[in-house]
Amino acid sequence: MTLPEAFIEDIKAYLPPSELVPFIQALTDSEPTTSLRYNRAKYAEQTGLPIGWNPADGVYVDERPNFTLDPLLHAGCYYVQEASSQFVTHVLRSLVKEPVTALDLCAAPGGKSTAMLSVLPEESQLVSNEIDRRRARILSENITKWGYPNVSVTCNAPADFRGLDHQFDLILADVPCSGEGMFRKDQGAVDDWSPQKVKSCVALQREILDTIWPTLKAGGIMVYSTCTFNVHEDEEMLAYICDELGAEALDIPTETAWHIHPQLVGHRPCYRFMPHFTKGEGLFMAAVRKTGDNYEPKTSRKTDSKRKGSGKAFGKGEKSRPMIDLKKLAPTLLSQLDCEASIELTSEGIVRAIPAAHKALHDSLTSQGLYLLQSGIEMGTIKGRDIIPAHALALSIVHKGNAFPTVEVNLDTALNYLRHEAITLDAAAPTGYLIVTYRGHALGFVKNLGNRSNNLYPQEWRIRFV
Repeated sequence: MTLPEAFIEDIKAYLPPSELVPFIQALTDSEPTTSLRYNRAKYAEQTGLPIGWNPADGVYVDERPNFTLDPLLHAGCYYVQEASSQFVTHVLRSLVKEPVTALDLCAAPGGKSTAMLSVLPEESQLVSNEIDRRRARILSENITKWGYPNVSVTCNAPADFRGLDHQFDLILADVPCSGEGMFRKDQGAVDDWSPQKVKSCVALQREILDTIWPTLKAGGIMVYSTCTFNVHEDEEMLAYICDELGAEALDIPTETAWHIHPQLVGHRPCYRFMPHFTKGEGLFMAAVRKTGDNYEPKTSRKTDSKRKGSGKAFGKGEKSRPMIDLKKLAPTLLSQLDCEASIELTSEGIVRAIPAAHKALHDSLTSQGLYLLQSGIEMGTIKGRDIIPAHALALSIVHKGNAFPTVEVNLDTALNYLRHEAITLDAAAPTGYLIVTYRGHALGFVKNLGNRSNNLYPQEWRIRFV
């Protein structure tokens, strides 16, 4: 790999001379690391070398297996996440001690959102947002597999949140960036880089921060991060947040053994993951506390009407009135969950259970007209006089284990199920809706008809290639 000369010239002005050659060699000649993060609400085992800043949940693995062929990945038992990105778990554990209302603004594909769900105090609420519709679907899939109930997935531009001023105690802004931290993993990131792209990213980052800042409460915390190395998107943007928006940068305790690189310019605390220094890919992260609330954004906060919705999943029209009495059915549905919740029916015929602790935020999102892909626990879809149970119900961590019969399958059958193929069940398996499990972990529903079974795994999630 050959790095762009303009990139080298820019970083040379800030990186100590003794580090420049090792830095370039690490980017061009060394191999990326592979790591994952376990979902402790589902999985207690651990294999691999613990990651220093996330030893309870995160591990390095020696080689990259074909994760797609591991049913435990699809069951939400772990998430394949780069080690540096897992530093967010340490930041949140250090700073957040009480339940919060949180926003992950640029959330796809879901690594940091699932990390937030795992480490935020109980009764916290999360809005996981992604502006791009295709990526938002991937985000929704990963959130569903993780199984936490206290989250809503939205597909909106930052400006669409402008009616939610002072709503959030915590915002994670993992902003679009020039991607220099991905150079070692992705030749496309190298080919796509240019000084002009850096300038464009700086402008976009400022616009995003200006727009979303009013939604953060006074005294609230913002975690700002990029996967790039240059100071213009990193330390200089941190200075912009503090000086122009009104914030103080927060110290995060770290250990020398983690080899986290200090700031390249300025005096504010921030945390750099650089491949010649740290076992991980490129990342910049800083946490700030909002010190005042007198800021008026310089950027016009216009709503992107194409992404503004009415609390509905996109791409679907109105359904006719259901043929079943949902009010009478609600107690049965709620008996399937191990949490207090209320039942709602969307215009698409989807039945949702909104946990009591998440209800106020859910109502704020719908009243604001945000595009809700999912919220709470999807229970099922009404079809005539039947409710087809939702995949999310099977994977939810608050789903009661005795609500549906289960059928354990071996690896080959599990993979056939995940390919959305027909599977053969044991003759002793009961008829009706069953949950398919692998090594005791739920993969999803089938409807067993006795002589055959209907595979209810979401077709759009099926394993296509092996």
